[in-house]
Amino acid sequence: MPHPITRFCFRIRKVAFQFLVLPLLVLLGSNSWAQHLKSLELSTDNRYVLGFNKSIAPQSKTPLFSVEVNDNFYAGNDLEKEKIQVLWKTRSADSTGFKGTLIFVNAGSDSVSITNVVPFGADQNRYYITGLGTHPLSRTHLFRPGQIPVNVIVPDNAWELGYADLPVNKNYSISALTRRTDYKNAVRKRFETILAPGGSVTYSFYADFYQGPWQEGLRLLFQKRYLFDVDQFDNKLYKRQDLKWIRNAYVMHLMMAWDKEFYDQERGGYQLHNFLNRGDSLYGGDDVIGIWPTWPTLGLDSRNQFDLFRDLPGGLPALQALSSRATSRGTSLFMAYNPWDSDTRSEDHISGMIQLLSDAGGNGLILDTRGESNEALQRAADSVKSGVIMYSEGMAVPANMQGIVAGRVHNALYYPPVLNLNKFIKPDFAIFRVAEIFKEPISREFSLAFFNGYGIEINQFAPGKPEWILDQYRYLGKTTRILRENTDNFTASEYTPLLHTLKDSVYVNAWPAEEKTIYTIFSLLPSGFHGPLFEVQPKPGYHFVDLWHHEERNPIQKDGRWFVDVQTDAFEKRWLGTNNEGTVDCIAQLPEYLDISLFGDELKVASSEGTEIRIWAGNPSYQGKPLALVNGNHIISIMEHFGRYEGKLVIQLFRDAVLIDEQVTHIIPGMPRLLSKVEHTNNNTPSPEMSRIPAGSFIFKTTHGDGFIPYPDYRNGQVYQMLEFLMDIFPVTNIQFKEFIEKSGYQPQDTLNFLKHWNGNSFPPGKENYPVVYVSYEDAQAYAKWAGKRLPTEVEWQYAAQTSDGRSWPWGGNTSQVHREEEKVTETLTRFTIKGISPDYCNIGNGIPDAVGSYPKGTNPFGLQDLVGAVWQLTQDLYKSGSYDYIMLKGGSYFNPASSWWYVQGGPRETHYSQQLLRVSQGFERNATVGFRCVRDLVP
Repeated sequence: MPHPITRFCFRIRKVAFQFLVLPLLVLLGSNSWAQHLKSLELSTDNRYVLGFNKSIAPQSKTPLFSVEVNDNFYAGNDLEKEKIQVLWKTRSADSTGFKGTLIFVNAGSDSVSITNVVPFGADQNRYYITGLGTHPLSRTHLFRPGQIPVNVIVPDNAWELGYADLPVNKNYSISALTRRTDYKNAVRKRFETILAPGGSVTYSFYADFYQGPWQEGLRLLFQKRYLFDVDQFDNKLYKRQDLKWIRNAYVMHLMMAWDKEFYDQERGGYQLHNFLNRGDSLYGGDDVIGIWPTWPTLGLDSRNQFDLFRDLPGGLPALQALSSRATSRGTSLFMAYNPWDSDTRSEDHISGMIQLLSDAGGNGLILDTRGESNEALQRAADSVKSGVIMYSEGMAVPANMQGIVAGRVHNALYYPPVLNLNKFIKPDFAIFRVAEIFKEPISREFSLAFFNGYGIEINQFAPGKPEWILDQYRYLGKTTRILRENTDNFTASEYTPLLHTLKDSVYVNAWPAEEKTIYTIFSLLPSGFHGPLFEVQPKPGYHFVDLWHHEERNPIQKDGRWFVDVQTDAFEKRWLGTNNEGTVDCIAQLPEYLDISLFGDELKVASSEGTEIRIWAGNPSYQGKPLALVNGNHIISIMEHFGRYEGKLVIQLFRDAVLIDEQVTHIIPGMPRLLSKVEHTNNNTPSPEMSRIPAGSFIFKTTHGDGFIPYPDYRNGQVYQMLEFLMDIFPVTNIQFKEFIEKSGYQPQDTLNFLKHWNGNSFPPGKENYPVVYVSYEDAQAYAKWAGKRLPTEVEWQYAAQTSDGRSWPWGGNTSQVHREEEKVTETLTRFTIKGISPDYCNIGNGIPDAVGSYPKGTNPFGLQDLVGAVWQLTQDLYKSGSYDYIMLKGGSYFNPASSWWYVQGGPRETHYSQQLLRVSQGFERNATVGFRCVRDLVP
């Protein structure tokens, strides 16, 4: 089913436009410009515009207006065929620009229909607003050159308005407005006026200069002139601090008192707290709950609307308790007010309302059937307490916005237009779109409320709780979260609707504020959209973030201009034309306040701005919970806080509840993260079995074998400034480990393979000075702690082995050119042998272990021996990924299985070589080729 706005016809477009405006010619210099349009000169027959302010003139004939009469289009005062007389009157200009009056008089003998009056004519090369189609409630469209017209909402008293802009030169344009203001001997309908013979209809004509893009002309007449509903807007209610809270409210439910989610006698009474608890996890909770115990039961007996509140279970004290409990969690209770209730028990409405607010503790009144409030109501509410909101059932027109700060987009218009220009008129007026959940999925309602920067009133009056509602509520949670976290943007007057896009049917609104700019996107493309969409201005110290998908977006340069890359999700084509069509996106231009880096398991986050940092494993949602930190400098362990999670990390910075920066990084799935922490030793006394490793500068570079299990993301080439420390000259021996067991009484929790090569409680005869093996990581740590030492980190081990010159082998010299060669043993067997190392320097992989100190020629400049070819040596570095744990080994061993590359490549290994020891259990990892040596800190 095609979307309604694609089913438009170009009937107006097919009319010959030989009299419409072409580029204007400036006749006098720029110094002759006035601040406002003072005069508008017409041809003698009032058909064409001759000049503006006697300073400029159209280059060709420009009609004063266009109009449809009996569905026929006319440009200018050329209505003789329809027997319509047009009277044009000018009124004195003032600080709001030029004003005139158009009067259409039916001089014929038949009734005629007048509609779609557009100042300066409907021209497909310009921006204008007029009606399209025959919809009884939603006919107003914004026409844009070369793009599909956009259905828009205008105030209820201005459905028939006509708007157009008229470019003058590259700097100036004119915006003009027509409003129906009077009619005689005629039938006034929403969009047209039916003139009887002799009847007339009057349109006021307003026009003034503006500068900038076309939206500024719209802003001038809609936002700054309030569509000329009032001469001077009274803004006093909007300056009241106690009423501003409603601007930051985005979710409201209206519930009837007999709704079992409000009160259920079978389940034990009031259930509102359970309803609110559910909402917290789905969409972040309700800002407002509206209670409605009156219509449609009001009038069944003589009880008035206030009596029905008093007769609720527990009466007004029970409502007071409900209100207090709701307020403590951030939810306000609104009470229904029916101003039409006059035939039930007599009670003064003002006094009844005061008692209701006082005794029931409500924070607002829902004004049934009203689109406006009055001073008496607000004064009465103020007499009870501050911050009480009047909430209109209908949308207040500009003049009535002076007396009320919140209202709704009524669901009488079930399928709302894309753009609501009421928001543009008064961005700090709190709007809620009424949506009902019993009919069909309504994600389009949530999407358009989000796109237009306002809230949702979910009306539960009609019964029904479909099975899909929880998914819809979660979607609401995504839109509402962005609205709440950027609420200052969505109430700022700088809001600019419908930026130009490179793709039609994908719409963008801009919401600039002091620190950041938010762009809301709504797409009607079922296939989704991904690519550059709208122009932006990058600036130093700022970046672009997709707040819907939580990804960084780098602008793309195209023809010397910058465009943001946008991604909207696809949706099923069958949803077109339903209340489940469309998808959204949201781009933010944010200051770069956060400084983040991720290496291994260590996330560094720093910011001197804001009040709170939130770190999310995955996209933020009301179903999840972030790690919350105060602003400042932090180093956190991902594994400690988020377990084995792998994927996106979203780091957000808030000033109170407002988002001021967001950055995104990723943990690559399978990438190991260093988990072990160095606990420095307190005993820094040198001992004869240890060698002093001097401080120095060290370039860390590593190599490792191939494998499908990733090695760490090493920072190869990083320079380390190493502190002085002590390291064991030799690997720990059997006799040293035996002393540890005897004196400490150590017993491992997992005894499998523990000292498997020993006979009972002691090593075999003659093996006292052989490296101890068949020990686990925990065994080695226990020994080191007992000895007042610790295991070396991989960086420490490698620095001690390589020294500052970064040598590949401990002894250096001409034996550093070592390689492994294939040697054919049989037709089916290949052996890999090590070439280039003399057996005088180390065990080159003969399969037989040696006592420590057997290869003194292999000593390195720091005095360390048996660094390579003895046993694989445990380091402190324990890594975890989402799937695996392992420890890093160094040095190689005496064992070198050489018949296949698939083996762990043993024998002596270069000082920069790393090998994983994959962990299952302590017993599993104990083996005959793994030992360890220790270090001791000299500087605490």
